[in-house]
Amino acid sequence: MGFLVRLELENFKSYKGRQVIGPFKPFTAIIGPNGAGKSNLMDAISFVLGERTSNLRVRNLRDLIHGAPIGKPVASRAKVTAVYGEEDGTEILFTRIIVGSGSEYRIDGKVVKPDVYQARLESLGILIKAKNFLVFQGAVESIAMKTPKERTQLFEEISRSGELASEYEKKKAMMSQAAEETAFTYHKRRGITLEKKEARAEKEEAERYQKLQQELVDSQLEEQLFKLYHNEQQIDGLVEEVKAKQRELDRLVSRRQKIEADLKSKKQEAAKLSREMSVLEKKIREREVQLNKQRPLYIKAKERTSHVIKRLEATKKAHKKAVQIHEKHQEEIESLEGELEEVGHRAAQYEEEMAEESQSQQDLQLMDSQLAEYNKLKAKVGKKSAALMQQLDRVRHEQRTDEEAMEQVRLKGEELAGRQQQLREQRTQHEQRIEKLESYISTNQQTVSKLQREHEKLSEEVSQATLRYRELNDALETVQDKLRDARVDSQESSRQQKKAEVLENLKRLYPGVYGRLIDLCEPVHRRYSVAITKVLGRNMDAIVVDQEKTGKDCIQYIKEQHAEPCTFIPLDTIEVKAINEALRELGGSTKMVIDVIRYDPPSIKRALQFACGNALVCDTMEEARKVAFGGHERRKAVSLDGTLFQKSGVISGGASDIKAKAKRWDEKQVEGLRRQRNRYLEELKEVSQVRRKEPELQNLTSQISGLETRLKYSRRDMEVTQEQSLAENARELELIERELQEIEPRTLNIQASIDARSSGMAKIQGKINKVEDEVFRDFCRSIGVANIRQYEEKQLKGQQERAQRRLEFANQQSRLQNQLAYEKQRDTKANVRKLASSIATDESSIASLQKEEQDMLEDIEGMEAGIDQLREQRQSLKNQSDEQEVGSREIKKMLGSHNKDATMLQKKLNTMETELDQKRADRHSLLKACKMEDIKLPMKRGSMDDIGDEEASTAATQSDETGSTAAMMDIDSMTSQGARVWYERESQIVLNYAKLEDELRELADDSDIRKMAQELNTKVSRLQSTLQRISAPNMRALEKLEGVEARLQETSEAFEHTRQHAKKTKAEFERVKKQRYDRFIDAFEHVSTVIDDIYKRLSNNTSAQAFLGPENAEEPYLDGISYNCIAPGKRFRPMDNLSGGEKTVAALALLFAIHSYQPAPFFVLDEIDAALDNTNINRVANYIEQQTAQSFQCVVISLKEEFYCHANALIGITCDAVGDCTVSRTLTHDLTQYPTTASGASPAKARPQ
Repeated sequence: MGFLVRLELENFKSYKGRQVIGPFKPFTAIIGPNGAGKSNLMDAISFVLGERTSNLRVRNLRDLIHGAPIGKPVASRAKVTAVYGEEDGTEILFTRIIVGSGSEYRIDGKVVKPDVYQARLESLGILIKAKNFLVFQGAVESIAMKTPKERTQLFEEISRSGELASEYEKKKAMMSQAAEETAFTYHKRRGITLEKKEARAEKEEAERYQKLQQELVDSQLEEQLFKLYHNEQQIDGLVEEVKAKQRELDRLVSRRQKIEADLKSKKQEAAKLSREMSVLEKKIREREVQLNKQRPLYIKAKERTSHVIKRLEATKKAHKKAVQIHEKHQEEIESLEGELEEVGHRAAQYEEEMAEESQSQQDLQLMDSQLAEYNKLKAKVGKKSAALMQQLDRVRHEQRTDEEAMEQVRLKGEELAGRQQQLREQRTQHEQRIEKLESYISTNQQTVSKLQREHEKLSEEVSQATLRYRELNDALETVQDKLRDARVDSQESSRQQKKAEVLENLKRLYPGVYGRLIDLCEPVHRRYSVAITKVLGRNMDAIVVDQEKTGKDCIQYIKEQHAEPCTFIPLDTIEVKAINEALRELGGSTKMVIDVIRYDPPSIKRALQFACGNALVCDTMEEARKVAFGGHERRKAVSLDGTLFQKSGVISGGASDIKAKAKRWDEKQVEGLRRQRNRYLEELKEVSQVRRKEPELQNLTSQISGLETRLKYSRRDMEVTQEQSLAENARELELIERELQEIEPRTLNIQASIDARSSGMAKIQGKINKVEDEVFRDFCRSIGVANIRQYEEKQLKGQQERAQRRLEFANQQSRLQNQLAYEKQRDTKANVRKLASSIATDESSIASLQKEEQDMLEDIEGMEAGIDQLREQRQSLKNQSDEQEVGSREIKKMLGSHNKDATMLQKKLNTMETELDQKRADRHSLLKACKMEDIKLPMKRGSMDDIGDEEASTAATQSDETGSTAAMMDIDSMTSQGARVWYERESQIVLNYAKLEDELRELADDSDIRKMAQELNTKVSRLQSTLQRISAPNMRALEKLEGVEARLQETSEAFEHTRQHAKKTKAEFERVKKQRYDRFIDAFEHVSTVIDDIYKRLSNNTSAQAFLGPENAEEPYLDGISYNCIAPGKRFRPMDNLSGGEKTVAALALLFAIHSYQPAPFFVLDEIDAALDNTNINRVANYIEQQTAQSFQCVVISLKEEFYCHANALIGITCDAVGDCTVSRTLTHDLTQYPTTASGASPAKARPQ
């Protein structure tokens, strides 16, 4: 196996110029201080072996040139050459050169492409992608801590099974898609096979169905001709009767129009009075609004006046007290001035007395010679006692200083006592002010609480009224919208009103009458209205009764009253089909019609089942068509726009009157809405009266706001007085008391010092006296005194007494002058003037406020008088309106009587017209049914195209389907103008009744006609039932069968094609899967086999264990690979819980095991010993020594002597600072020339360091 001989670097990173590093031995260690360029050497090896720029710690290749990172490249290119030596001694030069922004690859000096360069390296066992030759700094522990999935990716790179990953996923996706396509075509073929069987059965059914259809056509023609013939006979008789009644009604209408004109005139006069009353009402409301606005202003003005009066009273009380304080202050000043004058007088008197005493006293007088001798001797004494005199003067000076300090302390005590008295008076004033403020605040709080309660009560009333006003307006608007939406044709409403009167009478007379079907049910949502109207048809107005007998009694009553004919549905005799529950599971927007109808009472459900049957409703016409005709069985379906799909294949819809009829669902709510509207209007009037109290509420708000503002300032004033004024007063008092307490001990200390100093002065004076006595002994004998001090005392004592008295007088004058100056400084008169000014201002304000209050009161009284006058006018107009109302009622009564006669005649005429319309409608329905059911009527004049195309009634088709026409006792009719046009058009059609047997035409009795019609209908119904039971077959079954067989053949061919394709894709997938598995498992088994032995050798302990395990045994590359190690002498622990050294050893075991799978000729490791202790370092180094001797070359960067001392060669790297760049230098030292120690454990001790 070859090896790395040396590296040749030129201007690469920190290696300036051309440098040759090497030769590299089997075990070479690279050492050097941090920052010297060791990692740059790793980058050089990575660079020359084709590593990408992003892994070389630079942004682009040009930054690899020496000096480029600081903008000073030393050259335009850099080059690294790796010299690789073969076993036979030949060398291969791999060179990579930075040229511009790219790089150039060379092998033995020849330029080659990158893929050729990489292939040549891989042929030597150097895998660039797998990095099987290089471990960067800090990567060792991260390898051990990789997640199982990351470990799998590492094995994929080593085994190169990852190269097949994309092809694996692609083949897998193709296999899955092919399997899905095969399953789809299989199910499709199976479905078409079943469809073929159904098509064959349909063909046989269609042939049987055609025979029954022809028999049904003949029976239907006979039945329709019979009904049409007898219907025409009845129409001719009714036409003559209607013409006679109409002439009589015209005469009554003429008389009614005259009465209505008189009533209209009365109504106009009433409307005029109503407008005048409305104008007065508006004026009254406006005046009331102005009055409501003025009253709060009056109350506010009254409150302002009251507040100023209260403030004036409080100011007067304060002024009175301020005057008392000022008078007391003046008395104190006068008293102090008197005392000061008296002290001055006593001082002057004392000076006079001293002068007189001085003149009268007979002092001892010396002669001039004696005086000269006295002075001479005194000077002698001064010389002898100079030191004592100086000492005595110094002590006397200190004594005078203490006496002055004592006097200052006394004066300060007097000043503090005066200030203390002043502060106590201020505190009393503050406390009195706080009491007044508390009383004021308490009174205002009670007033505010009372006003707030009134405000809350009134606010709640107004807010509730406002909220209710909005709710009522919203509700009223909603009701008005509903009334506008529910507005129907006036003629139709009149007709419905007449029907309602008849229905009420029937309910009153016959307890078994439930009511009209439209009144007993409603759609669950308005969007279903048109569809439900279409399905119910004329059954909407049908009256539901409990028994057939009740229905017949009701019909008899209607005939007697000449009321409009009605349809009845007796619950005991109608035939109702069971609900087909399977129809509820069709999905989409399809629902059963009966499920979208709410009804009450529950007993009418049979009537709804009879009217609706199993009909279905869908959102769109296309969906309804699909539901009706798209399945094996035809169904009756209707869309939301009213398009109806019958089982027979007939499609009807688009009639404009259907939407008009659908609006009738809202008619039954109209009366309730009107009552609701009137109730809302009444409540709005009541609520409006409460809302007019808003000005009063605003007034209360302003009063409360004003009181709260005053309370806020009063509280603030009280807080300031309590927290600041009183607190400052208390602090100052406390300070003064402390100072007063400090004065007494200070005085005692000074006094003690004075007393002690006095005794010292006495001793000094005794010594001086001794000197004097000795000097003045002869002189004293001559003047006749015991000692010279006796003479001096007589002279000095008087002077001292006079000085002491003068000092006392001066102190008293100073104290009184200071106190007088302080009292004069206090300006109590300014407060008196200020309060007097405030009183004058408030008195003038009260007068203006009272005048303003009186003016407002007069305005309010004037407004109230005006409102009373307007109310009297309104009452007068109301009386006139009442009189007009009485006259209108008399006219209305006359009109009502006349209308009653006209109504009775109109009812008879309407009954006849209704009966005539019913007969015409019956004829139209019969003709329409013939046209819709494609019954070819024989005609003398006209054709089937002359029959109306609009939807006149759905009941005829329903009766054909259910066979219950007789049970319904159908006597309804059509009255719309459009229908009448069609009736006139259809009256021109003349039928040929030649095919109708004579015995059927000759029947005259109604009962015989009904009986025969029933028999004919029963025959038709029986045939229809037979056809319905066998279901309508597909008449194009043969074509369908041929199409199904063709599709079956096509699907079978497609199935075989997809099956072969799926088989092929599965085989391709299995091939790629096997290749990937073989590559991966080959590497994994090799590594898992050798890793345990490597770990034991690295740990130097056979108890150590290392093992790898795949999480997915079948396809291990899809999931993770677990890696666990058991350190020597320890129990099993997860990799996260191992120490740093144990993790490093485990990582190295994995690295060496992986390297052994596809070993590179050399292995470069960067500081793998960082986390190892000395023991583990020796073990790892010994292992590397063993492997380098046998398997591969190892280049290790290390900073630990215990590791690199095992190497065969050392490459030392150092650096020099040249300008702004660091230049790396290298030194290679061969250690093989030095012998190892005897034990071989520490060869470094025998080698030069």
